[in-house]
Amino acid sequence: MGEWGKGQGSAEADDGSSTTALPARVGVPPLPTWLVPRPRLTDRLARGALGPLTVVVGPVGAGKSALTVEWACTRGTPGPVAWVACDGAEEQPDVFWARVTTALREAGVDLPRFPDVLHPDAEPAGAAVRDELAAEEGSSRPAGAPESPLLIAALAAALARRTEPVVLVLDDFQPDAGSPVARGTACLLRHAGPMLRLVVTSRRDPPLHLHRYRLAGELTELRTADLAFDDRETAALLAQHGVHVPRPVVSTLRKRADGWAAGLRLAAMSMQEHPHPETFVAQFAGDDEAVVSYLVEEVLDGQSPQMRRLLVTTSILEHLNAELATELAGGEAGAHFPALVGQNSFLQYAGHGWYRCHRMFADVLRVRLRHEAPDQVAALHRRAAAWLGEHGLLAEAVRHALAAGDWGHASHLVVHQLAIGRVLALTGVRLPEELVRRPAAHVPELPQRLPDPESALVTAATALRRGEESACAEALDLADHLLTEVPWDDAHRVARCRLTHAVIRMTRDRCRDPGAARAAADDAEELFAQVPRALLADRPELRALVLSVRGRAELRDGGLKTAEALLTAGLKAAGAAENDVLRRDCLAELALLEALRGRFRAADELAGHAQRPPLPACTQSPSLAVLHVVRAWVGMARHESARARAELARARAALGTVPDPFVAGVGTLVAALVSATESGVPPSPEVVAAIPASADWLTEGLRQPVRQACAASVGAAHACTLRIPRVGGRAALTERQEWHDDAPVEALSAREHDVLRRLAQMMTTEEIAADLYLSVNTVKTHLKGVYRKLAVTRRSAAVRRARELELL
Repeated sequence: MGEWGKGQGSAEADDGSSTTALPARVGVPPLPTWLVPRPRLTDRLARGALGPLTVVVGPVGAGKSALTVEWACTRGTPGPVAWVACDGAEEQPDVFWARVTTALREAGVDLPRFPDVLHPDAEPAGAAVRDELAAEEGSSRPAGAPESPLLIAALAAALARRTEPVVLVLDDFQPDAGSPVARGTACLLRHAGPMLRLVVTSRRDPPLHLHRYRLAGELTELRTADLAFDDRETAALLAQHGVHVPRPVVSTLRKRADGWAAGLRLAAMSMQEHPHPETFVAQFAGDDEAVVSYLVEEVLDGQSPQMRRLLVTTSILEHLNAELATELAGGEAGAHFPALVGQNSFLQYAGHGWYRCHRMFADVLRVRLRHEAPDQVAALHRRAAAWLGEHGLLAEAVRHALAAGDWGHASHLVVHQLAIGRVLALTGVRLPEELVRRPAAHVPELPQRLPDPESALVTAATALRRGEESACAEALDLADHLLTEVPWDDAHRVARCRLTHAVIRMTRDRCRDPGAARAAADDAEELFAQVPRALLADRPELRALVLSVRGRAELRDGGLKTAEALLTAGLKAAGAAENDVLRRDCLAELALLEALRGRFRAADELAGHAQRPPLPACTQSPSLAVLHVVRAWVGMARHESARARAELARARAALGTVPDPFVAGVGTLVAALVSATESGVPPSPEVVAAIPASADWLTEGLRQPVRQACAASVGAAHACTLRIPRVGGRAALTERQEWHDDAPVEALSAREHDVLRRLAQMMTTEEIAADLYLSVNTVKTHLKGVYRKLAVTRRSAAVRRARELELL
């Protein structure tokens, strides 16, 4: 194996002459002792070397060369390996081709002497290469330059007649597109046939017509994301330096370094001497002195002034594209954007014309920006916020407005885009947490600090998120006052501000003051018609909140059918908004609605759906108390007194955090029912009817349904005490079963029994109608009665339920 690195030596040129003082830099380098084995990647290289072209593209320090050395030294190759360490972007054709021929000869490739390609009997492949490259170079070849077309023709001909493939590795291959080296290498690869397998490592895409090989399925690519270290490899690297930390710390370090090999090794070297490695990891970032020095020396110092300006000014961005880069850096520097993304592997393509800068490199660039132009940082953030806001990228626009210290602009973005639901956590899509963490203004300072209604409204919303209700109320009052100063001809602005105001009031009052919340919902419903329909369609959380609030109010007023329709529509809208809170609230209210109707099986199913995914233990939600009360009533109907009382205790605790007088009243009613049925002797109908009669929280529209639900639950609880397992075909009395479906709330009629028996025989509706001499519609009516009384929705469930209740 030859020397890995720069060295001096001599090599025989293809024309028989001797070139002295030629850097050798050929031969497979020795396997480094510090190398971290990466079999997942060497496997891919091994498979790639079976095809014509493999490229390993990544930024400086990504471990490209080390990976390729590991593959060449430890994995089987399809033939001998010829290794050439290139000079990057400064490649000279005469030096490059001399190295290639030397490397091939050292690998055992039999190459002819250079003049042989001029012989009339030269192989057709060699003649074709010679003619193609000679035509491309033409008169542009400088005087005195070597006859590279003839040399490449000789190489192509020699490789084409081999019977065993040879692998040519070009390490740090970065010639410019259209340069003699790039054209010659592409031509050699094209004409050498299947006997040449080319493996290239580079900091940028090599100019080898990659798209042709990609379309033909003959290209293997390993890029920056592939080269990033995973947690196992990071732990192995740390272990080499005697650093052993828990897995979560390893993962944190790997994420902070974005898997960048050089950054991880620099961190490991620092951690060797650090008394508290875990503390070091928590603070490690791109402003680390060693990282900054490495990247400035290896990357930044080699850039032109315009390219450097482009890199530094765009470092404030998480993602960038050509238009945004030009907006920040200016037209002259922005014109270099195509070259930047083509030459810098620290910029990774994110799709649709957008790029993401490697995290640690971006950190280094931000450090340089703060040092070189600290007075420009806020202005750059403002320009970024303006551009992103105009292009609908709200979260990023708000983040940059806050970074610029411009609360007013951030607030205008939120209100103008009707995104207050994202501030109030009404949707799965959130705005930057910096918005919510902003300290509340002191009340006397509010007019000075919040000069417009948008600022006051967003301040109110963030205060509400933090639980600062007095600050929220003050900010809402100020917003009301400031809205009176907005010119009435600015109707769009006024409508969006007032709709935002209504949404904040709904969120604040939906539990503590349902009447005020419903009034706010009515206001929002009217304002929906004054904002763009397309924008409203993108904010399903607003409609979900309105439907949820109105549904809750209708339920408490006794309008059960209207409440069911509103809550069902709200559930659908909450799903579109990907908001678990509103979804859970709607499901919990629907479960309560079914319990008030006496449909305890349906109530239990809805409550179960509302619990998935489970609520965090610290969650404060209005649905918590509702769910506990519903489960308590279901437990009572199944004669499970202990379970019912436990759920009622949990409901009381939840109501202490989020009060709801109506739910508290239902809980009191359920507690009375539990007490009335605990003896096992069913109370009289008069006693049961007296329980809801004393409930002053019940509206007239609810009294009748609640009386029926109480009677149904008491009857179901008594039925559970009579449920018995079969012993030898006879029944044995047992006090209760652990968990059974509830009994029917009403007895089946004789005709319904007839229909049920035929259901069990798997007869169709038409067959039942014919057998009973009834019309199909009459049978369907009886089926609905059976389903309702058995609290099921399907035939199979009805049969199973009837057998459990010994009705069949």
